[in-house]
Amino acid sequence: MPAAKRELLVSVDVGEQRVAVLEDDKVAEVYLERPERRSIAGNVYKGVVDNVLPGMEAAFVEIGLEKNGFLYVDEIVVPELEGRRHGKKIQDLISRGQDVLVQAVKDPMKSKGARLTTEISLPGRFVVYVPSGEGLGVSRRLDDDERIRLRDIVKALDVKKGGVIVRTAAEGASAEDIERDLVFLQRLWKEIEMRAKTAKAPALLYQEAELPLRVVRDLFTGDFEKLVVDDERTQKRIVGYLKKTSPHMAERVFRHREKTPLMDAYGVDAEIRSTLSRRVDLPSGGYLVFDYAEAFTVIDVNTGRFVGSRGKGSAGRLEDTITKNNLEAVKEVVRQLRLRDIGGIIVIDFIDMANPKNRATVEGALKNELERDRTKTYVVEISPLGLVEMTRQNVTDGPREILTRKCPVCEGDGIVVSDASVAIDVERKLRALASASRHKAFKVAVNDHVAEVLIGPGASRLTEIEAHAKRRFVLEPREGVPHDFFEVLDQGTLEKLQGETPVAEGAELQVKLVEVGKHDLRAGMGSRDGYTVCVGEAAGMVGKTVRVRIERFVDGTAYATLVSKAKPDSEPITAEGQAEKPTRKPPAKRVAEAPARIEEKPEAETVEAPEEEPVAEEETPATDDATEEPKPKKKTRRGSRGGRGRKKKPATETPAALDGDGAVPTPKIHVPEPTLGEEPAEPVETAAVSANGDAQSEDGAAPSPRKKTRRGSRGGRNRRKKPAAATANGDEKPAAASANAEEKSGGTVEEVEPVSDEYVPMSEWIDEVERPRGR
Repeated sequence: MPAAKRELLVSVDVGEQRVAVLEDDKVAEVYLERPERRSIAGNVYKGVVDNVLPGMEAAFVEIGLEKNGFLYVDEIVVPELEGRRHGKKIQDLISRGQDVLVQAVKDPMKSKGARLTTEISLPGRFVVYVPSGEGLGVSRRLDDDERIRLRDIVKALDVKKGGVIVRTAAEGASAEDIERDLVFLQRLWKEIEMRAKTAKAPALLYQEAELPLRVVRDLFTGDFEKLVVDDERTQKRIVGYLKKTSPHMAERVFRHREKTPLMDAYGVDAEIRSTLSRRVDLPSGGYLVFDYAEAFTVIDVNTGRFVGSRGKGSAGRLEDTITKNNLEAVKEVVRQLRLRDIGGIIVIDFIDMANPKNRATVEGALKNELERDRTKTYVVEISPLGLVEMTRQNVTDGPREILTRKCPVCEGDGIVVSDASVAIDVERKLRALASASRHKAFKVAVNDHVAEVLIGPGASRLTEIEAHAKRRFVLEPREGVPHDFFEVLDQGTLEKLQGETPVAEGAELQVKLVEVGKHDLRAGMGSRDGYTVCVGEAAGMVGKTVRVRIERFVDGTAYATLVSKAKPDSEPITAEGQAEKPTRKPPAKRVAEAPARIEEKPEAETVEAPEEEPVAEEETPATDDATEEPKPKKKTRRGSRGGRGRKKKPATETPAALDGDGAVPTPKIHVPEPTLGEEPAEPVETAAVSANGDAQSEDGAAPSPRKKTRRGSRGGRNRRKKPAAATANGDEKPAAASANAEEKSGGTVEEVEPVSDEYVPMSEWIDEVERPRGR
């Protein structure tokens, strides 16, 4: 065990005995014991087997306590099973109703009974005597030379029956001290055997010493500087025991005679109270959080306010900050494990460290600190998630279990059902009560906190409940009853149940608010004519006189609302509110169609417009013989090839094919027929074509232009690109395209339907709205 300044403090009261171990002036361990909760670990009982469970390889033994003790098959030791106890079945070793001599090795904890064994051991100051054992052993905490010396002393004693284990306290003890201690234990065992023959099971045969003597026997060794005790009788017993076993240690016992209580003077009381807190702060700003579960205890390490070095010249990294915080947490974790006496499976959640060397450093520091702990521990290496799994032997209850008890309401879960949840349950019960009876009013008793929630601000909630149930409810709040208390006291008419009230419902009066509500902090309270007035949502008007309207009168309190002419605040916009508003039929869109009149030219004279130039459209309004409308403004088509502000490229002049008279033909945009690529349903007669390419009718008159739809600037469906016209000399040269080629079109405007004022539901809008036409 690492060297340290160690002191032992013993405080004795009528109802409690306390022992504290100080290391370097800090409280390291605390032991508490009360007469009604005295530890049974080490007691020897004569018990009777109550039940044998082959499936669990265990038996339950009745030893006279509230719960039967648990005896595992490996804890059953009989002379004929020495060396081969693991191969036997428990039903072959003991049977139901059999008397057995057992010793408690672990106190009853939570829902489990005491852990028992048939291998009895009697501890002394220097040695432990095992009547059913054999051989000898020496504590490993001692040096090798001292172990060899003590082993030789025990061998010289020639113990004929039983085994002997030399304790750590035997360091420096003489052969006479060890022999005297062993003889005392052998005589004690004979007394136990004689008592067991006459006692009737279940019975207590041997009881361990009280806490002060037990701790002095097991802990007070040569590395303790002093022992301070505040009770005279206890001091005499300790000194008398030490004079018989370790005379040189008796002079280190002192009596506390100051006015300040012993545990207060050394700060032990504050440390004991701290064991009830979940959070433990670290010196640098970090903190630990302890959570106790049924299966294990979890310790969470957090950096808190610790952020590492703050200096401008510091070169600290996140990894260094985390490692430093974890190393600081290691010392406090081990101290808290000993102080709180936490046992079983323990999981420590250190902050994640990326460097394996840092993880190894923290793990090594943890193992070094655990060397101070006398209790057996086993540590697993740190996982990649920064978790450390370890076990610690659990023998007795710690300070937390002794000082506390389970909450009678939550049964240790730490949570209870809220008042609002209970109020909802009461509301459902009221609704069920109203539906099952024809009475007009009911008088119901509930918890006072729940009644306040059920009534609501200004009795608004109670009024709404009564409106839905179509009944009246007279509530009677009661203090000191469970939260879910619900009792129907009477039923009948409202006049019968409520009686005469000092103020009528709906009356308006002036009242001065003097304080906020007892349960509802948003309400304002006042008094008038001997009764209390609770005004909902009026906490901000305390100290003022306001005009209120009485809504309900419940158990001597009038619940009222403010009478205000102020304009209420506008409510936020919601989708549901907008959907409920009436709507009109949306107007139909104005769609204008202008059929294009396009001149068809022979295929040889068709010239394609270059891709770089935007195609211009000119709208030709429909003309009337009687009225001449003004010419519309020329518009330019803005498509995918340009927009406003786009610069036109200069048209390149290229030689074109000349006609017979030497004139240059004007380029035309070829627009294919809408039925191009489709097979006609009926054979079509070929019409005569004039010299300029226009079709002629049979009577020679010009045919009426066909209404066509323009399908883009480059052609129609399934249109193939045609070769350009050949020049006069036979060379193929591209013809110059006109930069301002325009397409004349004309058309009519569809007649718009009048807008209807008829209400149309939202679900039928899709049938009324005219779908937009595709281009």
